[in-house]
Amino acid sequence: MTIFSPPVYYGREKSDKVIDKIAKGEDCQPGDNGEIPCLSQPAADKAKIPAKAAAKDESLPETGKAKAIFATMATVAVVGAAIGFGAPLIAAIMAANHFSDSVIGYNATMGGAATVIAAVATPRLAVYFGVVPLVLSMLVVGALSFLGFYCFDNAVAWFALRFSLHFAMTIMFILSEFWVNSSAPAAQRAFILSIYAASMGLGVTLGPILFSFVGSRGFLPFAIGCILIALAAVPVIMARRLAPQFKESKHPPFLHHIFAWPESTLAAFVFGAVQVGAVSLIMPFGMNAGYTETQAGQFLTLLALGNVLLLVPISIISDRSRKGKLIAWLCAVSGFIGAAIVPFIIEKGLWLRLDLFLLGGVSAGIYTLGLARLGAYLKGPELAAANSAFIFCYGMGILSGPALTGFAMDYYPVTGFSGTMAVFFGLYVVFMLCLYLKRAFRP
Repeated sequence: MTIFSPPVYYGREKSDKVIDKIAKGEDCQPGDNGEIPCLSQPAADKAKIPAKAAAKDESLPETGKAKAIFATMATVAVVGAAIGFGAPLIAAIMAANHFSDSVIGYNATMGGAATVIAAVATPRLAVYFGVVPLVLSMLVVGALSFLGFYCFDNAVAWFALRFSLHFAMTIMFILSEFWVNSSAPAAQRAFILSIYAASMGLGVTLGPILFSFVGSRGFLPFAIGCILIALAAVPVIMARRLAPQFKESKHPPFLHHIFAWPESTLAAFVFGAVQVGAVSLIMPFGMNAGYTETQAGQFLTLLALGNVLLLVPISIISDRSRKGKLIAWLCAVSGFIGAAIVPFIIEKGLWLRLDLFLLGGVSAGIYTLGLARLGAYLKGPELAAANSAFIFCYGMGILSGPALTGFAMDYYPVTGFSGTMAVFFGLYVVFMLCLYLKRAFRP
């Protein structure tokens, strides 16, 4: 009797299944809640599996993200120290070999050229080799380039070595920025990127301090630079399974992102121009203004400290207010005002030092908030391509900033320095204002 009753209350589709279950001796009487044990139990069992998997997916990514973020920060901090150590070392050995100041300056511009070319090449290289193998390969190239400065003593070789060193380090930085941007939680992205940038800035700041103790004589300083870059590989290897993976896609090439995200790419350009222009020429500026070489060196330290210490509060304000573009614009306004008032406070040492500290912080804030904006809207290959465009514009800033600042200082030894900085900050202020008005009055 029971065998023929299922079609009445089970439905035609379930009836055949119930009959088969009863034939196997399973209990198929409906319970008080209307569920059929022999049919509902497997579904329940299946439901448990995804629930466990989901719980696992929620816990592991958070741990993995923390490890990946720590790995990228440790890597850029060590590489930053190597770069901060290497820049004065290379200049010192070139001067010791009686190269002129102009040749030393031209050698430094190879870094900007390498940055631009590396930004173009990185996306395809990352697709072909993968993130971790490419990062490790570039660390090897960087370490060998450091040793090359000890092995060769002619200008042509040093130009090539400077190019290879900056090419390798730029690719490493692009991929590490992509890695940390991909791993950062949306609610804390600007804050985490500020810690990332501050880690690099701290490393760059400590590099010259290390150089002051080691000097430029013998094999030791070159060995230290090589060891520092080699140590940067340790956190990458430890977090190798957490690296973002992506395949070839049909997304627009990185040049498209220069114009698709102008708020970010212009921020990178302005930061490259202001930062490298200031670092390269703040010593001549200080001495032209009547300060001693030691005091001018303190100006450089203040710029670096502003870069490190002001970046975190700027990013916290951006994360909590959810107004990253507005905060970046206010940073540019502050930078414009800070640069414009330098001629009026040039003889007031305390105010000038505070102003330079501020300029170091707001310029880095523009860069970091621009990078955070890319991570908030893009993922995977698109984020990698946009990050390459971002670094490309940073490289263009490196090429143009020192050249224009130096040209202005040839005619105006004191005001040319701050005036050029004001122009770059003002460019960002005016552009963002025009972009806002265009979007506000769009029909």
